[in-house]
Formats: sequence, structure tokens, C-alpha cells
Amino acid sequence: MPTLGELEQRVMDVLWATMRPMSVREVLDVLLEEKQLAYTTVMTVLDRLAKKGIVSRERQGRQWIYTPARDRASLIADQVEVLLGKDVESRREVLEELARRVPEVSIDPA
Repeated sequence: MPTLGELEQRVMDVLWATMRPMSVREVLDVLLEEKQLAYTTVMTVLDRLAKKGIVSRERQGRQWIYTPARDRASLIADQVEVLLGKDVESRREVLEELARRVPEVSIDPA
């Protein structure tokens, strides 16, 4: 699976943040808070994401309603897997490096 483009990522961030089905207009309204975009641009991005299987859509009247078909973690894992390639040793080295970079979480027993 290819890495998401910048706008595709922002659209997914909106859908993941709301945790409810959204229309193109609703997604656009959230995105307009940070950047000027056309309705047709957001509609095209959502259509592409649906064709990639990243979002699902359902007809409600004359409009499509979109929901994430994938959660953030599984989508990122797929993207990382593609970036890592097929070489098992390279994968192991990169994953070990990533694990080293994750800050330790201390659990307070109280």
C-alpha cells in the first residue's frame, strides 16, 4: 500500500478524530479551518480513499457518507511494511532501531 499523500492523511485524521460517519461537506468544513480547499478536491480525495479500501462509504440520499475502513495503527503498519521491503535482516534492524527510540513508559503501581 502506498504512503498517503498530505491531503489524504489530513482527511483520514479528520475521520479518525470524529469517530462518526461524515459527508464530504462535513470533512471539508473541518479542513477549511486550516486551509482553503474546494469541495470537489475533498470529494476526489475521499473517492480515491474509498477505491483504495481505506474508507468505506454509504449512500444517504444524494450524498456519500464516509467512515474509516482501517484504524490508524493498521494503516501505518502497512505503510511501514512497504517501506521496510522484503529483506528480513533489514526489517529486523529497522524495527530494533524504532523500538530503541520509543520512550520507556513507567507505570505507577499506586
